[in-house]
Amino acid sequence: MEPDNDTRISKFLLLGFSEDPELQPLIFGLFLSMYLITVFGNLLIILAVSSDSHLHTPMYFFLANLSFADIYICFTSTTVPKMLVNIQTQKKTITYESCITQMYFFILLAGLDNFLLTVMAYDRFVAICHPLHYTVTMNPQLCSLLLLVSWIMSALHSLLQTLMVLRLSFCREMEIPHFFCELRQMIQLACSDTFLNNMVLYFAALLLAGAPLAGILYSYSKIVSSILGISSAQGKYKAFSTCASHLSVVSLFYCTSLGVYLSSAAPQSSHASAVASVMYTVVTPMLNPFIYSLKNADIKGALKGVVRSRGRETN
Repeated sequence: MEPDNDTRISKFLLLGFSEDPELQPLIFGLFLSMYLITVFGNLLIILAVSSDSHLHTPMYFFLANLSFADIYICFTSTTVPKMLVNIQTQKKTITYESCITQMYFFILLAGLDNFLLTVMAYDRFVAICHPLHYTVTMNPQLCSLLLLVSWIMSALHSLLQTLMVLRLSFCREMEIPHFFCELRQMIQLACSDTFLNNMVLYFAALLLAGAPLAGILYSYSKIVSSILGISSAQGKYKAFSTCASHLSVVSLFYCTSLGVYLSSAAPQSSHASAVASVMYTVVTPMLNPFIYSLKNADIKGALKGVVRSRGRETN
């Protein structure tokens, strides 16, 4: 039977992780804690970079923007607050407009994270492989241009995917077996033809995820080659330590992304996909500040300065 073209639902149901009432307080407390840790940790990174003049360099400029994306619009703040409200009010509904908006910003900032990690890999490539040209190459104008292009590319991709979903028909009140309006789930729930949506989704994933990943792998292949060419062990350690934090974050980002993709591609995997998405959307942004602060002496020193200055202000 063909769906009525004029049919437009007004809301979706976000099923979340479990319908067991006894588990709801535990899920609420767990995600509230992770959300607060994420916001606090990334705010500290932004404060440290902005307050310490020694960190006013391209690498930390992009790191501060990555933290900003993780806090305000990206994974955490587009998904977790709505889930917490639903648990607290014991309502699982989300309006059609809110669902589309949530999906748009999630795709936008997920793409921005992807591009920023690629730009940061290029920054490390120039710093280690061409140190004498680093200041000239990574000038403020180029850094601003790379950030602007990252925003524009992410916004255009997100707009395209959102417009593709808006053309779909949904025949009734739909249940989304997830804790947020995830693009693949939305496409699967549509009762109209989704062939074009799937083609655009896979092509965009290949182009906008595959190309940045290839750039990162190429940059690190050159970085590793340059490090191996350093004669002294101390020089090798110093060169590697400048990119260890970024490499850890990149590995976490792409490994969790791959986990989400594999779990969602498997049959009968809605619950597994939702659980895997927690690593990608909540845990990764929460761990990023810890990775950069624990593995980076400059960040640790700046954070200590921020804490001391706040302590003097309170006294």
